[in-house]
Amino acid sequence: MIKNRRELFSVSWTCASLAGLAFLAGCASTPASSPKSTGWIKNEVADSYVFGYPLVLMDVAREVANGTDPGQAPVNTLRHAQALPPVGTGRPATPGIDTLDSTGWLDLSEEPVIVVLPDSHGRYLDARALDMWTNVVWSTAAQSGAPAAARAAGVRQQTIAFVPKDWHGNLPAGAKRVEVSTRYVWFTARIQTNGSRDITAVRKLQHGIRVAPLSVFNGDTRVATVVTRPMPSDMSAAGGPPAKVAALDAAGFFGRLAQALADNPPAPDDPHALKILGDLGVTPGAPVQLPAGASDAIAAGLAEGHERVASAPTNVLTANGWSWFGDGVGNYGPDYALRAYAAYTQPGIGTKDDEIRATVAQDSDGHALNGANRYVIHFAPNQVPPVRGFWSITAYTKDGALGETTPPRVAVGDRNGAKRNRDGSLDVTVSAARAKAANWLPAPRGDFQLVMRLYAPKPQAGDGSWQPPEVVRQ
Repeated sequence: MIKNRRELFSVSWTCASLAGLAFLAGCASTPASSPKSTGWIKNEVADSYVFGYPLVLMDVAREVANGTDPGQAPVNTLRHAQALPPVGTGRPATPGIDTLDSTGWLDLSEEPVIVVLPDSHGRYLDARALDMWTNVVWSTAAQSGAPAAARAAGVRQQTIAFVPKDWHGNLPAGAKRVEVSTRYVWFTARIQTNGSRDITAVRKLQHGIRVAPLSVFNGDTRVATVVTRPMPSDMSAAGGPPAKVAALDAAGFFGRLAQALADNPPAPDDPHALKILGDLGVTPGAPVQLPAGASDAIAAGLAEGHERVASAPTNVLTANGWSWFGDGVGNYGPDYALRAYAAYTQPGIGTKDDEIRATVAQDSDGHALNGANRYVIHFAPNQVPPVRGFWSITAYTKDGALGETTPPRVAVGDRNGAKRNRDGSLDVTVSAARAKAANWLPAPRGDFQLVMRLYAPKPQAGDGSWQPPEVVRQ
């Protein structure tokens, strides 16, 4: 059964807040010698951790990516993936092998930043921009007036201007204005590739994407020319930003959050969250002063925050062992639980109109998937992934790396010529040992997971009316 019940984080927050107010109201009549409850501190630390996690993660990721050291690049600069990801362990988690990515961090502190996308000539190109709270502020899939079929078939040349809030001035002719309330924007573009022989064509399109501050775009030679550099490790790489955030103690996490809040305020519907942070001594741009004498409560709240960020809320879609994001992803409003979990599990995820990524690590009997076994995924004629673009299934180790398979880097999907049965159904066979089946997907030899990607999905993929089939052990 598919689960899609919206779980508003504000409910638990309100309970914690009432507990805190009750505590404060009782202070006037409580003798000085009576011990003070710290339960409200634990609750508010946990709530605030979930609230602030996406901003802290994005801020750490930006710091790791920007600079002049090897693997880094300046702001307002795109870094391009130049080849398909390598096999083996210790690499980015569940790297895509259908596209080559370009990514960069835009700094809107002084002026707008202009992005020009080239005509992709029918090749699938997905681009999106996220604010520092991981909300999608613009994407190719969400462009108003663009027919869905046209979006799936590629993009036309277009100019987008990412503009600081309340900025006034002249933009390039024809540029689409996108106002952003945070200082930084994370921009990504993914271009479909048909394997290693297709890399040259993809690189040509990559270098056709232009990113420049407005003054540079208008020809101000006093500002340094924007350059391109190889893409550094993915945000989900081992030891990457999520690991760095997880290693922060309470003072480090909330100190980072306070500093990031100064340039990246939350949405207008978040004033209550700032009030709770203020109760904990966390003020935008100021040094953090967490409650004294409450180290145990703070540590317990931090541990609970870690657990809640990594726990799927009830409005994540689940069926037949698979899980994926549907409505609400990419534009979260006050659903802080979904926002934090999405940032933790799929950093940079777009809306349900951009891409859907379903994952599974167990078979229909609830056992872990293992390459020593043979599995079949049977799609009924009306159950094939509903997309306007294309879809694929890839096998990874349980840690998210591409396994040492033969042939390497193989995905099964309609782009790879997946063959249907006479009745229109489709069977995918998954195993480490080579199979004679038409749609064989090589798997790692040990425990593994499957990721199904739907590019330019149709609405039923995100509203719960479609579900992927179970993985059956043969």
